[in-house]
Amino acid sequence: MTRDKEYHHGKILSAATEEFLKYGFMDASMRRIASAAGMSASGLYKHFASKEEMFSALVEPACQGLITLYRQEEEEQRGLVDTGDLSMWENGQDASLAIGYIYDHLEAFQLTICKSQGTKYESFLHDLAVIEEETTLSFMKQLKKQGMKIRDFRKEELHLLVTVNVSAVFQTVEHGFTREEAMHYAQTLDCFFSKGWKEFFGY
Repeated sequence: MTRDKEYHHGKILSAATEEFLKYGFMDASMRRIASAAGMSASGLYKHFASKEEMFSALVEPACQGLITLYRQEEEEQRGLVDTGDLSMWENGQDASLAIGYIYDHLEAFQLTICKSQGTKYESFLHDLAVIEEETTLSFMKQLKKQGMKIRDFRKEELHLLVTVNVSAVFQTVEHGFTREEAMHYAQTLDCFFSKGWKEFFGY
């Protein structure tokens, strides 16, 4: 990308961020974005083929980054489970890590959580919950192989609990918390869910 094209690309993304934050994806106007970026609508389409592509450019890197963070935490926790070390549920910091990342990319997650209706990203929380559910079931299987007795539960119950857990992390975005407020809340969540998961697993 040439320097001139880079400059215009950046102006478009800045204008698009403001437009999507104000109107949401469904009601955002490509013409307004073009005007705010100081170009024609036809010029805008030379950078982005559609409104969907533009929205994705704003949120996809942050969303994938959070999923990568989840996967990294999963690998670290799997190593602990392999040794029978359950300290991850004693002194968990999952919410603190996630919320810290979210606030490093706050506008992207404001768009994803609050303004993405009509895009594939409106299911982002559900997609994260599915990842968490699969991971938790895998951990439980490992623990059972090690001879640990795990409390019986319905899979539907686990799905609901994981969904609540994931949703709770993003409440800070929906309620407009400052970073300081969000990180304090994260510590509360880590304490609350660590004890809750301990009870759920029955140890």
